[in-house]
Amino acid sequence: MYNFDFYNPTRIVFGKDRLDNLDQLIPGKAKLLITYGMGSAKKSGLLDKVKSNLGKRTVFEFGGIEPNPHYETLMKAVEMVRNEQIDYILAVGGGSVIDGTKFICLASHYKGEGKDLLMHGGAPITSDVVEEAIPFGTVLTLPATGSEMNMGGVISLGQGKYPVMSEMTFPKFSILDPTFTFTLPKIQVANGIVDAFVHTTEQYLTFPVDARLQDRMAEGILQTLIEIGVTTVNEPENYDARANLMWNATMALNGILGVGVPQDWATHLIGHELTALYGIDHGQTLAVIFPALLKVQRKQKRTKLIQYAERVWHITEGSEDEKIDLAIQKTREFFESIGIKTSLSEYDVGEDKFPEVIENLKSHGLTAISETGDITPEVSQRILETAL
Repeated sequence: MYNFDFYNPTRIVFGKDRLDNLDQLIPGKAKLLITYGMGSAKKSGLLDKVKSNLGKRTVFEFGGIEPNPHYETLMKAVEMVRNEQIDYILAVGGGSVIDGTKFICLASHYKGEGKDLLMHGGAPITSDVVEEAIPFGTVLTLPATGSEMNMGGVISLGQGKYPVMSEMTFPKFSILDPTFTFTLPKIQVANGIVDAFVHTTEQYLTFPVDARLQDRMAEGILQTLIEIGVTTVNEPENYDARANLMWNATMALNGILGVGVPQDWATHLIGHELTALYGIDHGQTLAVIFPALLKVQRKQKRTKLIQYAERVWHITEGSEDEKIDLAIQKTREFFESIGIKTSLSEYDVGEDKFPEVIENLKSHGLTAISETGDITPEVSQRILETAL
């Protein structure tokens, strides 16, 4: 196991009727901005419920944060924050709203051009760059990204998706009420399951470093997602299934799985380019790229792939290669069982598009990705070909 530091100050407020706690979680004299997405929080009545629990605080609203939040949209919110002297933000939504809110919290106190904050390449933004960030909390409506309990976000600018990380952008609190997810479309729930699944494997399916607890936590999350996946997609008001999805998605990317272990993230990085170029949902790109990447990288990931086959999928018979083949097949079948297609051709992306994807990877400096840096543009090309 590698050396590590672990820090996570976010308070989780989990379960039914937890909005009642909102008044105690936000400073009484806060001048508050509520951020939200494309209107579902308003249509469902959740926004009104949130505001009814905020007492006499001065409250402003900023809606319209897109899936894959756009820099230009977020800078409009930054302008509002500065003009109205907002000192606390409440994000009501899923990962995109929370990611966008993190950027707003940093950019509002940044003295330079906001675009600068996108150019740190995933390195944490420190107080040397931004003296402080506006504090914020979240009311989560879509279990998927883990953004409600981590310090990272991904922001879209042009044809690029840029990570923004800072210890100053951990939420102060996050309210996780599974009933807020009951009205989600099936596709969003399914995408969230895939996202949580692949967040976990990015930190697990690499190479062994004798991190036994991290391995077993990851395997527990994967097994739970497999157990509840079909149920929670088809039975949206099954509280227990949805509660398990919500907590698993949070645990998949709150930092605990990744301590002391190598991490991959190549599936996400290639997937981000497909989303940016062709508008394919993030979860869908992961379902396409992940099984293909496992096939191409099976030699490098061999030991952990066998462990994945035996411990997660309970494959005990056959040769080692047969176990790996069946584990990859079962992974693809799981994604298909919750309604997510797993081939690029099913999203109308053919070989003619591959040069554009590879060029984007190169222009974003993604020429040596994976846990060992061995996925070059040539290997990325093979992964795309395998994903057809």
